[in-house]
Amino acid sequence: MAQVLPKLLTFEEFVVWLPDNTGKRYELHDGIIVEMPQPSGTHEKVTGFLAGEITVEYKRLKLPYFIPKTALVKPPRKSSGYSPDVVLINDANLHNEELWEKESTVMYSESIPLIIEVVSTNWEDDYYTKLGNYEAMKIPEYWIVDYAALGARKFIGNPKQPTISIYHLVDEEYQVTQFRNSERILSPTFPNLQLTANQIFQGVL
Repeated sequence: MAQVLPKLLTFEEFVVWLPDNTGKRYELHDGIIVEMPQPSGTHEKVTGFLAGEITVEYKRLKLPYFIPKTALVKPPRKSSGYSPDVVLINDANLHNEELWEKESTVMYSESIPLIIEVVSTNWEDDYYTKLGNYEAMKIPEYWIVDYAALGARKFIGNPKQPTISIYHLVDEEYQVTQFRNSERILSPTFPNLQLTANQIFQGVL
């Protein structure tokens, strides 16, 4: 008997399908619905810590930014939609985002100064799928916070150790700088952030 392949969804179909008030997060990867794993307590602590510190910094600089609770990032011309752990939105460009008002979705790099993914068991998505798509979208800065050293050795070194990889666009290609232990991170978007890798991994100042 021939195998029936699952129907691939468009992004529009995915947005209509998304269930409300389930407490679960979903993404669309090339037309396939992916349920995101329930994050660990440490994952949530690191995510909350970073969102808080970045909020303090953009408010200090009086930048027109905010961090939404839930928002989707859609690569143009793809049947995909991602729900980053932290996505920084530039309010000044939202008038150009035709999907924002009804679907809280952004597509253009001018609207997205920074994305942060805190690595979970589905680490391949962060290091392969999203890295490539965010680069193609020309997202200026993308952090991968791998507090549990789950990524492959080719990404975080051998022996594997907790690593923060900060990718930033240079001539439309990502260049990466990595930080570990007590090293102070260097963010092109927020160069005055005073955070070490260990402070981020532990979620404490």
